[in-house]
Amino acid sequence: MRILFASALAAAALLAGLSATAAHEGHDHGPAAPAARADAAPRGEATSDAFELVAVAQGETLVFYLDRFGSNEPVRDATLAVEAPGGPVMAEAAGGAYRINAPWLGRPGQTDLIVTVTAGATADILPLSIDVPARAAMQASGGVLEASAILRPSTALAVVFGALLGAGLMAYRGRRRVAAAVLLTGALLVGGDPSSAQDMSAGDAGPDRAARNADGSVFVPKPIQRIYALRTAATAVAAHRRTIELPGRIIPDPNTSGYVQASVGGRLSAPAGGFPRLGTPVRTGDVLAYVTPPMQAIDVSDMRQRQGELDQQISIVARRVTRFETLLPGGAVSRVQLDEARLELEGLKERRASLDHIRRQPEALIAPVNGVVAEGTPVAGQMAQPNAVIFQIVDPAQLWVEALSFDPVAGQVAASAIAANGRPLPLSFRGSGLADRNQSIPVHFAVEGETGGLRAGQFVTVMATNGELKEGIAIPRGSLLRSPNGQDMVYVHTRAERFEPRPVRIEPLDGERVLAVAGLEPGQRVVVQGAELLHNVR
Repeated sequence: MRILFASALAAAALLAGLSATAAHEGHDHGPAAPAARADAAPRGEATSDAFELVAVAQGETLVFYLDRFGSNEPVRDATLAVEAPGGPVMAEAAGGAYRINAPWLGRPGQTDLIVTVTAGATADILPLSIDVPARAAMQASGGVLEASAILRPSTALAVVFGALLGAGLMAYRGRRRVAAAVLLTGALLVGGDPSSAQDMSAGDAGPDRAARNADGSVFVPKPIQRIYALRTAATAVAAHRRTIELPGRIIPDPNTSGYVQASVGGRLSAPAGGFPRLGTPVRTGDVLAYVTPPMQAIDVSDMRQRQGELDQQISIVARRVTRFETLLPGGAVSRVQLDEARLELEGLKERRASLDHIRRQPEALIAPVNGVVAEGTPVAGQMAQPNAVIFQIVDPAQLWVEALSFDPVAGQVAASAIAANGRPLPLSFRGSGLADRNQSIPVHFAVEGETGGLRAGQFVTVMATNGELKEGIAIPRGSLLRSPNGQDMVYVHTRAERFEPRPVRIEPLDGERVLAVAGLEPGQRVVVQGAELLHNVR
């Protein structure tokens, strides 16, 4: 028994020594920055001033993804000639990528390729290398690994040790210890050779997927980049005019908008077809509502008194006209007297009719300009106060922005605005006030271009430039993200399938861009489209 345990200890010591020797001989475990994750398919990459090329092994097929180096835009109409181990071969375009048949992917090791790319008038030569691990080569060829890849010296020693220990236990204790010997042998096979276990776990590579690395960088395979539609732009330092940020709001153009008000108080009534509702187009002169002034008791009494007096005068003048018409043939009255009496009678009748008209005729509220009803919800029977705004008419194609500035703004200043949803709005200067409003100066700008989706009263941020110049790197606002600690950051495309977050310090520039004054260097590729999707990768 003692001899058996001594043999086991000696074998274990030898196993540890051989395992350590196998793990460190010919291998370098120093830190390295891999181009892809360990669980990704074998791949290689190459870049030039014009193109960025990634080759991914898929079984015995090699797939090439070709993009523009500066913008990361896929190149779909190129020609790829590949110098492979089996000789030159032309890649076939398939689904935005290029493919070649690569049976040599079934052999482990590193393979060097030379790819000649021709896209339009641009041609380039891109060399790249693909390192195929043993297990990936086995999966590509559909065969099994060589015995040397599985049965290392330490593994063989573990098998022999397990067999000897099992035989000794059977001789000493009987067949009941066979199960224990088998379990011990399995434990030695798995735990005695850690390199074999690592090869098995690392070789079980699944499909490529986007994932965040421990250092915060993001590995995004080229097929996923196509789905995310990631685009980049090269950074460059330039001088830009300094921009001041002003609060503002959308207002109607005073020349193409107007109010509909009641000149006297009264009860509202609808015209034929009903009241126009919000958003209804109207034209100049359209009747939008009627206002019927109320009649007080004293007013009714005065009006009846005046009506009675007019009725009496009309009766007297009518008799006079009748008498003059009788006397005219005998020459007792002249024609002039008869005509004057008739005119007087007509005037009295008109005054009497006007009193009746005042009592029955309401005031018509008409549209002063062309546009749409932006505000106003009248109800039949509602009492309108004098000078009350019943409707507001706005031309949605003619809108202004009123900004508030604490400093005087010079004429012909360049400006743009940003809506709450991030939409940029080009502006043109219209004028600046000379009277303060809440210790600020109102400044008016006209919205140029498309105004769809904007509404009066909507708050915006105005970016107005002044004469001061400042150097920095201009980047789109869509590139800017917020890190978990609240700092501004962008993603930089450092390798073909690697994106790194970079904190930046920014200043406002205009409605579409910001000025990065720290954190970026010239010539870097910043993600300008799809940064939000990239930021959500975990």
